[in-house]
Amino acid sequence: MLKNYFKIAIAVLLRRKFFTFISLFGISFTLTILMTTTALLDNVLSPSYPDYKRDRSLYADRVTLKNSKEGWINSSSMSYNFIKRYISTLKKPDKIAFFTSGNTANAYVNNKKINAEFKYTIDAYWEIAEYDFLEGKPYNKQQIDNADRVAVISERTKKAYFGDLDKVTGKFIELDNVNYRVIGVVEGVPRSNRNFYGDVYLPYTVSKNTYEEQGLMGNFGVTLLAKSEADLPAMHAEYAKMLSKVPREKDFDKLYVHAETVFEGLARRVFGTDDSNGVVQMVIIVSLAVLLFLLLPTINLVNINVTRIMERSSEIGVRKAFGASSKTLVYQFLVENIILTLLGGILGVLLSLIVIYFFNQSSMIPDLKLSLNFTVLAIGLGICLIFGLMSGVYPAWRMSRLNVVSALKVR
Repeated sequence: MLKNYFKIAIAVLLRRKFFTFISLFGISFTLTILMTTTALLDNVLSPSYPDYKRDRSLYADRVTLKNSKEGWINSSSMSYNFIKRYISTLKKPDKIAFFTSGNTANAYVNNKKINAEFKYTIDAYWEIAEYDFLEGKPYNKQQIDNADRVAVISERTKKAYFGDLDKVTGKFIELDNVNYRVIGVVEGVPRSNRNFYGDVYLPYTVSKNTYEEQGLMGNFGVTLLAKSEADLPAMHAEYAKMLSKVPREKDFDKLYVHAETVFEGLARRVFGTDDSNGVVQMVIIVSLAVLLFLLLPTINLVNINVTRIMERSSEIGVRKAFGASSKTLVYQFLVENIILTLLGGILGVLLSLIVIYFFNQSSMIPDLKLSLNFTVLAIGLGICLIFGLMSGVYPAWRMSRLNVVSALKVR
């Protein structure tokens, strides 16, 4: 029986090419947008290169001082002094790594200017982040203590500065008139991963700036790594207790330095405040957006399917007159709709792969490599089935209630 339903469904879909095209386009386009967006969010929020330990890490990179009476706000990255005096005293983290961000330097090769973003880091930075070293190795604690002018560079920087040279470890790269000996080359990190993105990585001790200032604000961020994901609540509690003991600066009565997961940090920046991380708001708004995005094409499919029923009313009337039950007709129509949505789903997956391929090749975000994992694929196929059922139930019910005489009168 199911085989006959399938044959009839394919014949009907081929016979009504316009409706089939409109339906396939709506399903595949919607699915392509959803899967591409999901792939992007998966890359941003899930553990990915080189931050594979994200599920047991907390990140802190912003100090906010507030005068609640006058409404004054002062916000910046944290200082080395804040890290050394307070964060380094924490016992729960397995490792603590600090780093700078947003520093740029100029390099010149064959009269060509290269803008390089560099990070000053500590040695523990290389233990938390699992970079793929294409050659060489990271700098160690001794090199940091000695303030050795050594550098780890990205593969993209290697090509831009050294051209087609096979090996560059041991050679020098000049940044703002200072020479650094290259000791390692790593696979590039996309700019979307702001905690670990960089063109050049340097020991923090080679900086011309002094880090012994007494304030709370500077140019650093921190990653706190727990021994396991189960230790995150205890590490977070210890951090909050430490923060409560930090003295407030003059003219300010509130201090905020949030240590949170990547998801919490994103939710706070988009939907939250200093007193609310915005996670609930983000989940609700994103869920409503996805629901609305799914609902619109589903309603469109329902309308198209109802129109298809009215066009086929004579056919339905004839089949009812020859003894076809409403149950049989409903089953047939649902099979047609599920086949249609599955075809649209397969087409959507193919289009998603094409879009992601061209996105990766375009270098719109250098070093960003999106991919469709099995979870995303399963979600996509699940969405297809939901489309098929949601957009087919009501039209199938309408079809089953058509009166034989009325149906035969429709032209």
